[in-house]
Amino acid sequence: MTLPTTPSFRLDGRRALVTGAGRGIGLAAAAALADAGAHVTLVARSAEEVEAGAAAIRAGGGSADAQACDVTDLDGFARLVANGDPYDVFFNNAGMNRPQPFAEVSVANFDTIMGLNVRAAFFAAQAVARRLLSTQKPGSIINTSSQMGHVGAAGRSVYNASKFAVEGFTKAMAIELGPHRIRVNTICPTFIETPMTRPFLADEAFMRTVVAKIKIGRLGQVEDLMGAILFLASDASAMMTGSALMIDGGWTAE
Repeated sequence: MTLPTTPSFRLDGRRALVTGAGRGIGLAAAAALADAGAHVTLVARSAEEVEAGAAAIRAGGGSADAQACDVTDLDGFARLVANGDPYDVFFNNAGMNRPQPFAEVSVANFDTIMGLNVRAAFFAAQAVARRLLSTQKPGSIINTSSQMGHVGAAGRSVYNASKFAVEGFTKAMAIELGPHRIRVNTICPTFIETPMTRPFLADEAFMRTVVAKIKIGRLGQVEDLMGAILFLASDASAMMTGSALMIDGGWTAE
């Protein structure tokens, strides 16, 4: 009897690009991808943060470089992607939230959230895909969505709208790019303890409400996402595209 061989989670020889990589989920993703053998380019607005992250990866034996770039500068990001070889893996992660009651949402906050979470994410993915298409290379694009791309929540109408949009264009990308061997999926975390979420979670009443909806009974940590990111980046998920990988502790199960 010949047993099937488990597909590899290794990324040796591949190039990975991570946005929002200065801290939190993005930095964890960069560490996971580098640990699997990829050369990782860390991108964020803060040169100091991504340079420190890249240095830490190199100190641990990984391969990484840093690029300071604001992903809302669409032309600047496109130029960054056009330099050098195509990226085999793209973790499209830069995002934000400004919770407000629906009746109080300002045009400025709407435009800022949608500008980063939708407009910048869409065209960042387009830039990476164009480079892969031009060289006829396969690839994996992972868009950071959220459990809030599948359910509603008070005070998060704009964030919900932005993540539902990410889910939509991910499915459309998967249909168009699948014939070119470019896979596109989302990860959908619950509340993860990061520098971005800590100010919200400092409110004890809000924290209790959040944990009550997470069936596992605790907040997520960035380590809870690292295996999922590696899975979607690697050949282990070779038949997976247009899908949303829920990492929500059971939030959306009810």
